[in-house]
Amino acid sequence: MMEDDQDIIRLLRPGKDGQKAFRLLVSRYGERLYWHVRKIVIGHEDADDVLQNTFIRVWQGLGDFRHEARLYTWMYRVATNEALNFLQEKRRNVHGHSEEITGMLEERLEGDPYFCGDDIQRELQKAILKLPERQRLVFNMKYFDDMKYEEIAAVLGVAVGTLKATYHAAVQKVGQSLKLSDTIII
Repeated sequence: MMEDDQDIIRLLRPGKDGQKAFRLLVSRYGERLYWHVRKIVIGHEDADDVLQNTFIRVWQGLGDFRHEARLYTWMYRVATNEALNFLQEKRRNVHGHSEEITGMLEERLEGDPYFCGDDIQRELQKAILKLPERQRLVFNMKYFDDMKYEEIAAVLGVAVGTLKATYHAAVQKVGQSLKLSDTIII
């Protein structure tokens, strides 16, 4: 077992075992990235597709990785961008606006055979889907992934103060939405 990301990066150098390093990346970070992507695109199959594209991008971009951020933070940013690109493509395909994609995501949530939450969790997910895209991303990263604001800032390229305000606004909107649906308040 590798001790840290630096060991994986060393395996990526010319003459080393790049395929082993890549397998280690997938093994170490695949599940965490999957759940991050899944919260963005909602459906299991879509999340699998986006995750596959993410690892392709990671593999292609490892030679350009500049070590300015932690490897996982960089991969998280790649996964986030791939998921957002996927949703943007969906928007173009339905010739609609964000509200229309939100409705489609809600339908997927309702019909998802892989959703393993109860009614309260489903209502929470619906409330989150109603948030503007940036608020939804920040909410998911902070609330579910328990990321620090500094980590979210590195992923999204946004100032920490802005993220705090964004998260606060998202929590208020989710709380209000849950109050209206006679569900719990977070």
